[in-house]
Amino acid sequence: MLLKVHNITNLYNGKIFNVALEKVTLPNGVIKDREVVRHPGAAAMVPLLDDGNVVLVKQHRHAVNDYLWEIPAGTLEPEEEPLACAGRELIEETGYEANNFDKLTEILPAPGYTDEHIHIFLATGLTLAEQRLEDDEILTVQPTPFDKAIEMIKTGEIQDAKTIVGLLLTSMRKRKA
Repeated sequence: MLLKVHNITNLYNGKIFNVALEKVTLPNGVIKDREVVRHPGAAAMVPLLDDGNVVLVKQHRHAVNDYLWEIPAGTLEPEEEPLACAGRELIEETGYEANNFDKLTEILPAPGYTDEHIHIFLATGLTLAEQRLEDDEILTVQPTPFDKAIEMIKTGEIQDAKTIVGLLLTSMRKRKA
């Protein structure tokens, strides 16, 4: 083990994540307090339509008080596998179902303060289903030419980290094909 945990104080238990204060001995022997956001993890997907468009969502994000362009994603339910979460969230947020999911990667979006892992999939073989937004999801679905989505990264229109990673890895995969 890289560090020793001496004490954990739960500061907050929320609907999605918990926050703890942990007294730890670091690998160099220094004892420090660390605030840690404990998160169950998430799944995200790059939904590619047969015509080459990628399905993006423009979603309101309270923490930054703005609408962000993103790939669909959602938090893992207790005991839920990432692939099952990806399929559920794709339908809920976009109204599309995928026949194929290929795992692109797993990322740690902010390891300085959270243990969250995001599993990112490429979703293909899409067919229309029924969108089932939750009452707190404020978003619009926008099929977008893939090259335009990559350009949106370059211009700063897309700032969400999981979206940037998912789109760039998909672009790399498409170049190899």
